[in-house]
Amino acid sequence: MLSYENRKEKYQFFGLAYSPLSLHLSYGINNKMFKNILGKFILWCVSLALLGLLFAVILIIGVFHHYSQGLPDHTFLKDYEPPVVTRVHAGDGRLLAEFAQEQRIYVPIEEIPDLVKNAFIAAEDKNFYKHSGIDFKAVMRAVLINLKNYGSEKRMVGASTISQQVAKNFLLTNEQSFERKIREALIAYRMDKALSKDRILELYLNEIFLGNRSYGVGAAGLNYFNKPLDKLTISEAAYLAALPKAPNNYHPVRHYDKALTRRNWVLDRMEEESFIIKGEAALAKATPLQTRKRSTQHIVEASYFSEEIRRKMIESYGEDSIYKQGLSIRTSLDPLYQDLAMEALRNGLQAYDRRHGWKGALRKNSDATDFLNVPIQKGMLDHWELALVKNKSGKIETQDGGKGEIRSDDIEWAKATSPLKSGDVVIVESLEHNIYALHQVPKIQGAIIVMDPHTGRVLAMQGGWTFDNSEYNRATQAYRQPGSAFKPFVYLAALEEGLTPSTRILDAPFEYEDRPGHIWSPKNYANNYYGPTPLRVGIEKSKNLMTVRLAHYIGMEKVVETATRFGVTPDLKPHLANSLGSAESTLLKMTSGYAMFVNGGKKIAPTFIDRIQNRYGETIFQHDNRPCSACGGLTQWNFQPVPDIPDQRPPVSNPQNVYQIVSILEGVVERGTARRLASLNRPLAGKTGTTNESRDAWFIGFSPDLVVGVYTGFDQPATLGKKETGSSLAVPIFKSFMEEALKDTPATPFRVPEGMRQIRVNPKTGQRVSPLDENGIWEAFIPGTNPESSAFIIDGNTAQSYGTPYLEDYIESQNGEVFEPYGNERTSPYAPSYEPYAPQQPLPTKRLYPKETERNNPTGTGGLY
Repeated sequence: MLSYENRKEKYQFFGLAYSPLSLHLSYGINNKMFKNILGKFILWCVSLALLGLLFAVILIIGVFHHYSQGLPDHTFLKDYEPPVVTRVHAGDGRLLAEFAQEQRIYVPIEEIPDLVKNAFIAAEDKNFYKHSGIDFKAVMRAVLINLKNYGSEKRMVGASTISQQVAKNFLLTNEQSFERKIREALIAYRMDKALSKDRILELYLNEIFLGNRSYGVGAAGLNYFNKPLDKLTISEAAYLAALPKAPNNYHPVRHYDKALTRRNWVLDRMEEESFIIKGEAALAKATPLQTRKRSTQHIVEASYFSEEIRRKMIESYGEDSIYKQGLSIRTSLDPLYQDLAMEALRNGLQAYDRRHGWKGALRKNSDATDFLNVPIQKGMLDHWELALVKNKSGKIETQDGGKGEIRSDDIEWAKATSPLKSGDVVIVESLEHNIYALHQVPKIQGAIIVMDPHTGRVLAMQGGWTFDNSEYNRATQAYRQPGSAFKPFVYLAALEEGLTPSTRILDAPFEYEDRPGHIWSPKNYANNYYGPTPLRVGIEKSKNLMTVRLAHYIGMEKVVETATRFGVTPDLKPHLANSLGSAESTLLKMTSGYAMFVNGGKKIAPTFIDRIQNRYGETIFQHDNRPCSACGGLTQWNFQPVPDIPDQRPPVSNPQNVYQIVSILEGVVERGTARRLASLNRPLAGKTGTTNESRDAWFIGFSPDLVVGVYTGFDQPATLGKKETGSSLAVPIFKSFMEEALKDTPATPFRVPEGMRQIRVNPKTGQRVSPLDENGIWEAFIPGTNPESSAFIIDGNTAQSYGTPYLEDYIESQNGEVFEPYGNERTSPYAPSYEPYAPQQPLPTKRLYPKETERNNPTGTGGLY
């Protein structure tokens, strides 16, 4: 305000000088002029402001117009389905595996508790339900705070709303630029008009990365606290809401103090917004920040099985199905059988490995310091550990400081090849009372499959020693010669041609010119001959020569056709050597073929998956598609009859012929190559298989409701060793599994189809005997057939095979050449009272080929035993 004192100072207004006195004197005169000048000044300022505002509006419109060009389409978010974890479950519902590129469990907004939603709203966007995508108050507040903090070390404050974060995460990049922020704001505004607030929040809470391999709040609740969202406490929900800005900076272990401070800040914000009351906030702040590792108690260990599921899903539905679609896959796996199968296989492989000696220490001449740095060996089981040998008597010290001694039996075992010495690093397993077992990772590999023969459901599968050691699945991927395990399909083909289990086949030397100048002469495993022998014995004793003669007699084309129907050997060629199992197959194919023996000759396809549901719980695949109008969870029980569900399995063979093979395979257990299983004292059947030079050893066996296939061998084919066969290697694995799997079940006999005739016969001759004959067995015959009344013997070769002196002993028939063994001693190469279970050697026969003829492969190809 102007002073009326008389001063010499001068004041200047708009370039004119006035003294206080003159100003006072002229105040009244010039008051009107001053008002006029002041009015013009104000008008000028207002005009300038309006022009500036107009320019700003035009600039903003121009900027918005410029950056709104080519914005990503946000409308797809209405139906957007983010990548979600696909979860694979065992048959009992327990988790088997998870597959995902991003570890995300999608939770619909209505299933997310208010506590969790409010924690994130309080921390990230308190006005979320009030603004229209952009919070202008928050923007101005952020600008003022950042201007105030300019030049300091304080972090810049942001003002992005949840809508803007959704726009950035789904439609833009993380580029730090004004251009991206403008585009983000524009998209957020448009998105807020097109989508409901709940939909935007749902996308946000399921998309954000919260560290610890967790995408979305559902996965974060499990990975941080081992809890579903509805079980989280206030402090736990607040910690999750503290993570979006920088998950790594608030790690609950590495940066505990920062994490705790940030969590408490979220609790303050929740209290300020009245999402929780003051007492709850204080109590939550006093709670320590404790995370819990996700529990594996309800996770089934079956890596080979889950990997097979992954491969099949990618093969059938594409890679996105397993990594992005959030499917729920219910498998056929039985966790109990899986544990038993895995243990049986490992024990069997270890037993073989121990029979072939200790291979020596992992490292020699180590001291205590070096020992601590020895890495865990590939193939070690979880309960094994490394130990340092302290002296030759077996004193040891483990890497975690445990002390004890190796059991005496293992010390003696090692002494035979490489005695233990001080400084050796070995693998041990703690037993009890400070006693340790000595182990080594076996080099032999193997596989086991357990299947329901009536449905084809694979109940258990172990494809090798350990999945960590080798992901190669020897149950489904390894094509190897099945050897004698293939023979039942040859004999089934013969039964389908009208032969019976009592039909006799000549077990004698056999030679076949498979190509000009090349003679194939297979041998029996023990290089002995039984002479004329019932068909049954050919399988029970796994006789190569009988099998080859039989295949030659009925024709390999018939064998190929039968094997094809059962799906055991793809693209089988009609070569006679293939009758001994020289064509490659997989354990899965062979096991499913045997399953069709058990179920009466019904076609099944092995399956690992029962049902697939999409992320919304809708079933998109179901293995069992049999119609049943009276089935379902909502069907009321009023004592009505059990629904009649049609059997849609097509037949692959006559059930009566199939039962004859089952009965013969029972004889393999009772009297043949798998007789060590007889001690289980329950109905079991099966067939061993051993290939040339004992490179592969098999056993595929079954009970009336369970079929189990076992394969063992080296990945790089090599001999398993002298006297190592399917009987010594694979049968014990089968026995170990079945002993536990069936111990609480009644001993049920195999099902006999209608119309079968059971006749008492002599197993050595196939002839009918009195029902009271203790040495007889019950043999299954199809109506219209009976035990052979004649003594004809099938010989698939020519009469000249046995020399001209015996031509009078051959009788022509329309089915081929047969042999009469009951001639006099001068004409018959076999005595009348031959003994198939006490091998006899045949008389010398005339050579069929000149000495100079090539004679390769004297031991044959394929199965030996």
